[in-house]
Amino acid sequence: MVAYARPLARLIDELMKLPGIGPKTAQRLAFEIISWPAEQVKQLADALVDAKTTLRYCSVCFNLTDQDPCQICDNPNRSSRAICVVEQPKDVVAMEKTREFRGCYHVLHGAISPMDGVGPNDIRIRELLSRIKDGQVEEIIVATDPDVEGDATAMYIARILKPMGVKVTRMASGLPVGGDLEYVDEVTLAKALQGRREL
Repeated sequence: MVAYARPLARLIDELMKLPGIGPKTAQRLAFEIISWPAEQVKQLADALVDAKTTLRYCSVCFNLTDQDPCQICDNPNRSSRAICVVEQPKDVVAMEKTREFRGCYHVLHGAISPMDGVGPNDIRIRELLSRIKDGQVEEIIVATDPDVEGDATAMYIARILKPMGVKVTRMASGLPVGGDLEYVDEVTLAKALQGRREL
């Protein structure tokens, strides 16, 4: 077993807590970071602390932001008549890269998953309903991940919104089943957005 100096071992252990980072990658990153000048390491540490202490959820769409409402919700050029519903803040970034959608977003912070004990009350569906009550919203585009949980969430949202007279559409096929929006290329996302269908 390799014996690392205590500070290096701690850094490797902390890096391994990141998703997708195994022992070898953590070791490689740790050695890279300690090779940097002290000022560069301080900038990385400051950026981590700043992001953690400054970012919060938008009171309208629940996306990550450093201002409230967020830049998208506060933009007068965005249409509030169409809301794209996504599972996580990273999905907003993926959708924005397509440059196809000019409406607003709603971040659920999860998907319905009975196996994991996540029901409709555990994600931000209530907040979505309250955004629709004023009658201004004409379409809800459900852009949850194309997996079992995402489909269950989409069907649940469609079922509760239909009686409200709101058009509910789902992203078109072309997205890989079981995949995450975060990893889909912009062209595929743009085509899926253009070919959405009503639920």
